[in-house]
Amino acid sequence: MKMFPITILVCIAAGSAALADDGQSPFVVQETGKSFNRLDQAVKAIGDGDGIVMIAPGTYRQCAVQAAGRVVFKAQQAGTVIFDGVTCEGKAALVLRGRGAVVDGIVFQNMRVPDANGAGIRLERGNLDVTNSLFRNSEQGILTAADPSGEIRIDQSSFQHLGRCDRGLACAHSIYVGAYGKLNITRSRFESGNGGHYVKSRAAIADIRDNSFDDTRGRETNYMIDLPAGATGVISGNQMVQGKDKDNYSAFIAIAAEGVEHSSKGLSISGNRAAFAPSINRTSAFVADWSGDRIALGQNMLGAGITPYERR
Repeated sequence: MKMFPITILVCIAAGSAALADDGQSPFVVQETGKSFNRLDQAVKAIGDGDGIVMIAPGTYRQCAVQAAGRVVFKAQQAGTVIFDGVTCEGKAALVLRGRGAVVDGIVFQNMRVPDANGAGIRLERGNLDVTNSLFRNSEQGILTAADPSGEIRIDQSSFQHLGRCDRGLACAHSIYVGAYGKLNITRSRFESGNGGHYVKSRAAIADIRDNSFDDTRGRETNYMIDLPAGATGVISGNQMVQGKDKDNYSAFIAIAAEGVEHSSKGLSISGNRAAFAPSINRTSAFVADWSGDRIALGQNMLGAGITPYERR
């Protein structure tokens, strides 16, 4: 099987946004029309209510904590709003623990913190929707705590040059979701990881469809999708290319590798395509399963050297 082409699913013009002029009051609460020089001021103005913060084009070296309410963080023009290198509480550019949040059209880059978990978004409670956004060159893209009643939806977004496994610390990943109720990832792109997994999720339900995982230029990476506590749901329509420089190349998808906290009975895995990058001669399992449950493994298009399923 020849390596299949990876389609770029997310197109964000994020390379040349100018520094924002604080005098322009770039953060506007749409409901009131009030503008603020700092994002945290706009978030505090919404308080425990519902509000939309419209963000003018620019590169911002600031961060915000959402402690209440439901806040939409929306770029006026997708890909021209960049949060660069500044974190709150030693965690992330956006620390979210309100009733819910939406992030639309924003770029997060260069996030690093002392515990090596610097992220674009740290979600601690509530639902989260992320669309048309870009996470790059950071220790993590999105990192969450546990909220079993919450749901996370990620659509048409891109994750580049994320993750790490160094300094004797626990690994970081492109996305690491704690014990949430449900994780949805659709029409998104993961590429060139710097360590760890591309998607690691402890959510009870995982719906991961129509995404691209291009590990061709990855460094010391692990699984494409890791469901370490088990999960039900669907993994379908994804394209995966495993690169040469792997810390662990034994599987593309891992189920319950760290123990069984959720049932994986009926987890549907079908309609995916997987291959090794050119000139790689090795063997790997497409699905490695520690759960002991009967998953629903359907037809997947697999390249040479890839075993469909291994019970471990």
